[in-house]
Formats: sequence, C-alpha cells, structure tokens
Amino acid sequence: MKFKTLVVSVFAALSMAAGAHAQTVLKVGSTPTGSPFTFLDTKTNSIEGVMVDIVKAVGKEAGFEVQIEPMAFSALIGSLTSKRIDIVSAAMFITPQRQQVVSFSEPVYRYGEGLMVLKTDNKDYKSFADMKDMTVGVQVGTAFVEPIQKSGVFKEVKLYDNPPDMMRDANAGRIQGGFMDYPIAAYILTQGNYPNLKMAQSYQPTIMGSLGLATRKEDTALLDRINKALVKLKADGAIDAILKKWGLSGA
Repeated sequence: MKFKTLVVSVFAALSMAAGAHAQTVLKVGSTPTGSPFTFLDTKTNSIEGVMVDIVKAVGKEAGFEVQIEPMAFSALIGSLTSKRIDIVSAAMFITPQRQQVVSFSEPVYRYGEGLMVLKTDNKDYKSFADMKDMTVGVQVGTAFVEPIQKSGVFKEVKLYDNPPDMMRDANAGRIQGGFMDYPIAAYILTQGNYPNLKMAQSYQPTIMGSLGLATRKEDTALLDRINKALVKLKADGAIDAILKKWGLSGA
C-alpha cells in the first residue's frame, strides 16, 4: 500500500514538473513578410528578423522559451485575444486603438511610413497633398490605412494582404505608389526583386509610431516580465546590437 502511494506521489510530482516546464514555452505570432523585422528565411524555413531576435532575447532574460507561429499581419491581434498565441512580436505600431484591445510593452523601435514609386517618377513628393488623384496601395491591418483613406486626396486606395502583392503591382505600374513601413520597404528594395521601384526620399512620414511586444490585457504578470527584460536589454546594449545586426542601428 505504501509502495503504491509512493508511486502515485512520484507520478504526480513528475506530471506537475512536466506541466510547469510546458508553461515556459510561449507561442509568439510573427509575420513571414516584414523584412527586416520578421520574414521567412527560405534556407531554414523559419521566421527570422529584428522582432524575432528581440523576443528570443526577452524570453531568455525573463525565463521562458518562445515558439514562433507564422501568420498574416491582420490575424495577429485576433490570434492573441483568442489565445492561439501568447505574444505578438512583429512590425506592429503601438496605437490607441490597439491598446483598447491588447497591452503593449515599452517601445523598442520608432519609425514612419515610406512611399514607393516607380524609378521613372521624379516628382518630389512630400505629403499626401502631392499625390492628388493617384491610385496607391497600403497593407491591410497597418496603422497607415485609416489616415490614408481619410485624407480624401487619392483617386483610389487599394488594400493588400501582404507587401509582396502590393510591391508587384507597384513594380508593374498597376498602382502609382505604395505605402508601407519605411524600414521594411527600403530593406526589400535592396534585395533587387522589384527593379522598377525606388523609395521617394523627399517624402515626409505622416504616421510615426513605435513598435512593442503585445500581450493579452489580463496577462499583466507576463507584460511585467517582458518590460523588466527590455529595460535590462536596452541598458546592456543587447537591443542596439540586434538593430545593428539588421541595419537599423542609429535609426
């Protein structure tokens, strides 16, 4: 009887230990189309980039492992609130609208939108007003959609699920310009896959924003661990080293 009790106790202890270990692996939503922040590395068939490196560094500092889950940008918040993932680490701006639904960490990087145009287009674009009656594209789910649509200056604003589709249309001249995260657009164009496109260097961003990791509102303890880790990683230069690795140092 005592032996049986001992066996049961040992089994229960092992089960609890296994359960505790499983809880240290958190699912992180990232997108396969957001270089250099998140993208699919075809050589390793895994999601890589700035925000992947940052969340891995945070996890190591905070004491949890991460499992990267690739998904469309527009599905990130829904997947977080429905508990299919535990953290969002992608090129996602901290906005008041999103903060009503999820919680964000301290900012890790700040930038605005960039404008892509054909290389043959030499107009000095500075603001939306310089693009009256143009047909432009913008990625669904980004903070740029609403301001661009509400500006009222464009002939048409086409919405795209991902950057490659928009960039293909811009490269082929099917739209006259494309708006997306400046660092992502600039990085992709350096790869040479859209030879007819360039960044409009004269353009001044209208929508500036900061990136942060997102958690569910009720996961306050997790957010606290993430923020404490970010404070240390910023202080010891780890965040700067990650930005520099991906060509974003000093931006």
